[in-house]
Amino acid sequence: MLAHLVCWLEEAARVVDVFAGSLDGKEVLIRGWLQNKRSSGGIIFLFIRDGSGVIQCTVRKSEVEAKVFDAFLSARVESSVQVEGEVKPDPRALGGREVIVHTGRVDSAAIEDFPIAKQFQGPDFLLDKRHLFVRSDKMRAVLNVRAVILSAARAWLDSHDYLEVQVPTLTSAAVEGGSTLFEVKYFDEKAYLTQSWQLYAEALIASVGRIYTIAPSFRAEKSRTRRHLTEYWHLEAEAPYVDLDGIMEVEEQMLSHVVRQLLERTRSQLALFERKREDLEKVKPPFPRITYDDAFKMIGGEKSGIKWGDDLGYEQEKVLTTHFDRPFFVTRYPKKAKAFYHKPDPLNSEVTLSVDLLAPEGYGEITGGGQRIEDYDALIGRIKEEGLDPKSYEWYLDLRKFGSVPHSGFGMGLERVVSWVCKLDHIRDAIAFPRLINRVYP
Repeated sequence: MLAHLVCWLEEAARVVDVFAGSLDGKEVLIRGWLQNKRSSGGIIFLFIRDGSGVIQCTVRKSEVEAKVFDAFLSARVESSVQVEGEVKPDPRALGGREVIVHTGRVDSAAIEDFPIAKQFQGPDFLLDKRHLFVRSDKMRAVLNVRAVILSAARAWLDSHDYLEVQVPTLTSAAVEGGSTLFEVKYFDEKAYLTQSWQLYAEALIASVGRIYTIAPSFRAEKSRTRRHLTEYWHLEAEAPYVDLDGIMEVEEQMLSHVVRQLLERTRSQLALFERKREDLEKVKPPFPRITYDDAFKMIGGEKSGIKWGDDLGYEQEKVLTTHFDRPFFVTRYPKKAKAFYHKPDPLNSEVTLSVDLLAPEGYGEITGGGQRIEDYDALIGRIKEEGLDPKSYEWYLDLRKFGSVPHSGFGMGLERVVSWVCKLDHIRDAIAFPRLINRVYP
């Protein structure tokens, strides 16, 4: 039975392969879900989605058995189906090709009408039905864009001798402040869902050198902005013997490679979001660089709604991005705005060797990073200055006792990059099942 199943699976053609043209004139098996259909007299047009694309399959009453025609005529949208037929070029059809159906069947008929209609439906309804909404053209495009971003970033990092590693999701200490931690009961102790791999990464660079990870991070921020998720996917990298300028070069080189791959591999997906190629073709190193002081002046100083020393919020970043047509770096944030492990600037102890990479068009921060404190006394001083308990960071402080070196790293929010690349209005649409302050279902 298993051998028969494997043989049957191998006979099916993917829609993307049909569009390539090598199957013209050949008999193929197409199977998937009935995304849409329309009928006129003795003809039914089926639009079948198989994960790789959507293809038009034409069923003529005169060319198939009556039971086949009737089954497709009565099948509701999102029924699972399979058809066999001949591939023929047709410039009027989606993708320039169609399948002339000779036979087929409905494998599993939809029990009721699909609840997601073409007319406008509110965001709350679509979030409630997210398990079905992921079948939409735009959500499928987003998932493809996400996959290419990650594969391209991995390829660049791998080719530059970065090793992919994994670290715990449960941690005993805060990385970037206790106010944004999700606390969980861990047997008889307290633990937290990680905000970042930062502390563990610094331990591992002394073992295997340049490293990166791709994993979920969690922020308990009570924020309802268009760019915050409580659970998001984080690409983070760390490298020994790299300073602030060095890590910025890594970021711009990697992101430029990612964008080139997107332009090459997701042309149809980006077109769906009306993303112009010329916008992304500008993403080439070196990226513009400004300091926090420069940025503070560009947004109007305290008229912007923040005081010097505060972190740039969404509204301030939105204003700042109007001055640029490509990603740009903001460096040397004040100590107050950054985590304790950022190294103070030797030329000005009030600011740190930190950097955020901001996307244009109002999207703002997509990566954050900088150079870390490598000196034991300086690090323990910053921990105390922030009102944290050095005992909670005892193992992290150990790293400065045994061969500490200058080192830097960054974290890239995957959903923020997807939002910018796909010109999304809300970050919730950059991930299949978003976790928001008021939503953990489905």
